Amino acid sequence: MTEQHFLYRNAANIVSVLGVLPLCLLFMDGGFQYLIPLIIYNNIMDDLDGILAAKMNIRSQFGAHLDNVCDAVAHGMIALAVGVHFGGAVLVMSLLAAGAAILRSTARLDPASKIQGSPTNELMRHLLFVLLLSSLFSFEAEVWLILVFLCHSVTMVSSRAIPGMIRSRANTATKVVWVNLALVVAWLFSWLTLPIALAFILTYGYGVYRGFYEKKDDAVNA
Repeated sequence: MTEQHFLYRNAANIVSVLGVLPLCLLFMDGGFQYLIPLIIYNNIMDDLDGILAAKMNIRSQFGAHLDNVCDAVAHGMIALAVGVHFGGAVLVMSLLAAGAAILRSTARLDPASKIQGSPTNELMRHLLFVLLLSSLFSFEAEVWLILVFLCHSVTMVSSRAIPGMIRSRANTATKVVWVNLALVVAWLFSWLTLPIALAFILTYGYGVYRGFYEKKDDAVNA
C-alpha cells in the first residue's frame, strides 16, 4: 500500500482525530476562552469525517468505532472543561454527563445495545447556546448548565429514541453543512443567536416528549 493510498483510505479517520487534538487547549491557562470556537470546530470535524467517508467510499468498521471513541473523548473533555470552570454543582453534573456521554458512545459500538437516546453532540450544541445566551443577555449560566447536563445525562443513555431533532433531520451532506453554518452564525451574529438556539432546543424538547411520553401513552393504550 502506497503512502498516498494509505492517506486516502484514512482521510476520514485523520479528520476524526484532528477534531479531538486541539481540545487540549481547554486545559491550559486561560484555555476556557477558546471553548465556544472549539465546540463549533469539533462539531464540524465530527460531521466532516462522516461526509468524507461517504463521498470517498471509504467507510469501515474501524472508522465507525474510531468516530465513537473520538466522540467519547472530545465530548467528555468539553463537559469536564465546563464543569471545572464553573465548579460546584456544575462540576458534579458535568461528571455525570461525561459518564453518560462515554456510555452512549460505547453503546454505539455494540449492535445489540438497547441505548438509543440523544447523541452526545446535541449536548455540546446546547452547552454552546447556554454560554452564548448567558453572555448576550448577561445572566448566570450555572443553573441552565446544570439543567442541560441533567437532561442530557438522562436522554443520552435512554432506551427510547429521541426523534425530530434538527441534526437528525439533516440526512444529506448539504443539510449537514447548513446545520454547522447555523452554529457559526449563532456565534458571530448575536441578533440571530436566540432564534437559532430556540430552534435546536425546542426540537430537542419536542423529541424528548415524543420519545418518552407518546410511546408511554401508546403502551398504555395498547
